[in-house]
Amino acid sequence: MTDVLTGGGGVLHTRLRASSRQLFWLGLAMTLVGIVAIVFPIVSTLATALFVGWMFLLAGIFLFVGSFTIHGTGPFFGALLIALLMVAAGVFLLFHPVAGAIALTIIVGAIFLVQGAFEVTFAFEMRPHRGWVWMLLSGLASVVLALVIAVGLPGISLIALGILLGINFLSTGLGYIFTSRTSSL
Repeated sequence: MTDVLTGGGGVLHTRLRASSRQLFWLGLAMTLVGIVAIVFPIVSTLATALFVGWMFLLAGIFLFVGSFTIHGTGPFFGALLIALLMVAAGVFLLFHPVAGAIALTIIVGAIFLVQGAFEVTFAFEMRPHRGWVWMLLSGLASVVLALVIAVGLPGISLIALGILLGINFLSTGLGYIFTSRTSSL
């Protein structure tokens, strides 16, 4: 296992070395997309809301069509109801992307709050072991982000998703770039 991690000729290292160029270019593209999303957070937030709207609409249409192949009154009507709700949510997001961005931001804030609560609890459970402070800090950061979102609503919803998406793309892109450079050595 240490050979794989240290680059001593392990299978993973060999595969990473073979694909280092692709990893670099993918990382560069993701980094650029992340920077653009951070620089233009409103555009990236609205693009995210529209993307989610299209996904709901398409999934709802597929589920609607598929619901007619389900046997049994309960399962049929359950699938039909979910399909119609998905179509309605998709249409709503497509025609009202700003309101959709607010709803999606509230969902992200709730996820951060729950994640933070679990991480803080987990940190205290692992307290005598090394690294518990890092888990505590991660949990507190998630809770703080959730509170920032809650306090800043509804105005923050126009930029929050775009910035979070941008940071995610940027960090992933940089991770791929550094992995590609390390594995090519």
